[in-house]
Amino acid sequence: MKVFWKFLLQRNLSKHWLEGVRYAVFGLGDSGYQKYNFVSKKLDKRLSDLGAMAIVEKGLGDDQHPSGYEAALDPWMSSLWSMLNQINEKFFPQGPDFLIPDMKLIDQPKIHITYHSVDKVDSQSSPNSDLKWIEMQIERARSMSPGKFTNDKTRPNCFLKLIQNQRLTRAECGKDVRHFEFEFVSSTIEYKVGDILEVLPSQNQAAVDSFIQRCNLDPDAFITVHPKEMNNHLLHTHTSANVPIKLKTFVELTMDVASAPPRRYFFEVMSYFATAPHEKEKLQYFASPEGRDDLYQYNQKERRSVLEVLEDFPSVQMPFEWLVQLVPPLKTRAFSISSSPIAHSNQVHLTVSVVSWMTPFKRKRSGLCSTWLAKLDPEQSIYIPAWFQKGALSPPPPSLPLILVGPGTGCAPFCGFVEERAIQNESSATAPVLFFFGCRNEDGDFLYRDFWLSHSQNGGVLSEAKGGGLFVAFSRDQPQKVYVQHKVRENSRKIWNLLTEGAAIYIAGSSTKMPSDVFLAFEDIVSKEGGLPRESAVRWLRTLEKAGRYHVEAWS
Repeated sequence: MKVFWKFLLQRNLSKHWLEGVRYAVFGLGDSGYQKYNFVSKKLDKRLSDLGAMAIVEKGLGDDQHPSGYEAALDPWMSSLWSMLNQINEKFFPQGPDFLIPDMKLIDQPKIHITYHSVDKVDSQSSPNSDLKWIEMQIERARSMSPGKFTNDKTRPNCFLKLIQNQRLTRAECGKDVRHFEFEFVSSTIEYKVGDILEVLPSQNQAAVDSFIQRCNLDPDAFITVHPKEMNNHLLHTHTSANVPIKLKTFVELTMDVASAPPRRYFFEVMSYFATAPHEKEKLQYFASPEGRDDLYQYNQKERRSVLEVLEDFPSVQMPFEWLVQLVPPLKTRAFSISSSPIAHSNQVHLTVSVVSWMTPFKRKRSGLCSTWLAKLDPEQSIYIPAWFQKGALSPPPPSLPLILVGPGTGCAPFCGFVEERAIQNESSATAPVLFFFGCRNEDGDFLYRDFWLSHSQNGGVLSEAKGGGLFVAFSRDQPQKVYVQHKVRENSRKIWNLLTEGAAIYIAGSSTKMPSDVFLAFEDIVSKEGGLPRESAVRWLRTLEKAGRYHVEAWS
């Protein structure tokens, strides 16, 4: 895509270059993010600017929609077939709405599984404590998997050992937020404040065993997994992908069998393998555009796992090839690092909200990774595979004034920022820091309360004496809701003074409404204090963003 896009951006291409070309664009996006469907919108405009003509208006899929991107895809596809039929009836000899009646056509799985006899497998068995062996197993399994993993990384950067698991919230506040401290047990990775840590969670062993049993698989079989199409060399760069691995290990490390709900195509493929007529009919209905809303109620809203879906349709026996292709991949979970490497050598800290909720049918669901981490005991000496990534929040130099906005667990990266700034302040004077934090109640979920207060007193980096400040919004401690954007507006003059001195704004937290509400607050401040019209205030902030002085790290 990058190569294609670079090609389309060539300046010597005329506005008639694509004349006569017809195209259609459907975007996969998530409206929880500010740049929703940015790529598809840009692509559609560029193709049009070069003279191509759209067959139908661009479709914008939204993963935030109750039915996922299919909600926009179904009507868009229907319009596309209809328009193509108008362009040339030969495309659809029996009309665009014609369905093959026997429903027996199905594509072949895109992967091939080879089973190896045990005596021919080089048994590189080793006790579980051997980190090299665990690392090899992870790389081997994830190299073979058709799932797309973060940055295509299969081998962990390092292994971590949990040394502290501390609850930060009161039990009665209704939220469980934890502070985790990890120690490097393999090579120490050099990271910076604002970076991101990804961990690979362990799956529930009972769930993995149930899945293997339900699918009539041999957990001790040795397998290799290969794409059927051998023309893509990118899929065959890992030599470890040719070494057999135990089927159960492969499932444990690559297939999310008990946490993520399957996509609609999973139900379509299941319908071909259902032998009970009532199950086949139900699955075909779920896979159809007409059944989309009912599928949403059954699947996404209840967040049914692959294992639960398979147990609900006992007549379905899907070949393992299809399962490997369609079961959601076991993804690493990303967290903002909440420590400074200068303050904590050989350690990395996280601030994690333990996710749990009740479905409409009163079934308790919980987040796979956060729940697993919360149950870990530092005495157990469990080795956690981890990857480090550069974050969206670049480390600020000590001379840069900072305006930090981090409600809830959004405060995580700013723990590291403040820790680092405090150490830098010991050797030379540092620039002021304003920090805006938000939570529900002062007594319930004021995360790292003592930490923030200690740095806001006695000449600390958040103290007024240093030109800084700590401002906390407790949304539910009074009848009127108070959020971080209200506290930002209350400190309009202070913020404007720092911005005119060259301050940078850093925002972290939930990607729902918070980033846009905070942006509006800054817009008001620039307009009011700078005496600018609203449009000019927006342009001023966008210039700040382009100059690398307005950073947002948001997650859903």
